Amino acid sequence: MSRVDTETDRRLPEGHPLRGRAAVANARLAYRLFQERFTGPRWDRLAGAGARVQRPLWASTSTKNPAYSDTLYVDELVGRDTVNTLAQPSVDALRDHGDPRPDTILEGVEEAEALVGELAAAGVDIDDVTATLERDGVAAFAASYHDGLETLAKRAAELGG
Repeated sequence: MSRVDTETDRRLPEGHPLRGRAAVANARLAYRLFQERFTGPRWDRLAGAGARVQRPLWASTSTKNPAYSDTLYVDELVGRDTVNTLAQPSVDALRDHGDPRPDTILEGVEEAEALVGELAAAGVDIDDVTATLERDGVAAFAASYHDGLETLAKRAAELGG
């Protein structure tokens, strides 16, 4: 979540009113799509055959920008069938001053659509933001995976394997 705002904010001028708003808007639109896919007659047939809901996972929900609420990606993303990964500082902040009302993910979906249009008008393509994050994320996980394999190979060689 925070990466969406970080990347979007990087593309907007300092002080722009859209800074810090893309991640929640994007999540709300993703959740709407999730609801569309996992409701209705088609889903009912799949569920009847044993299919289970694949729940959205909100990750990287610690706020990186100190100008934003430290519970932003927790308070705003409460929704049925979702999972939110929280680092301990976020858990502590939530306990101390969070405001996780029921189903906040459903609030402001129309505004989220409008915000994507406003971002485009400001020169920020949310599809490019998410594609950039996906590409960078896959590269980082691949590098970590290869580093792990190298470490295992070295350790195996040390053990005579």
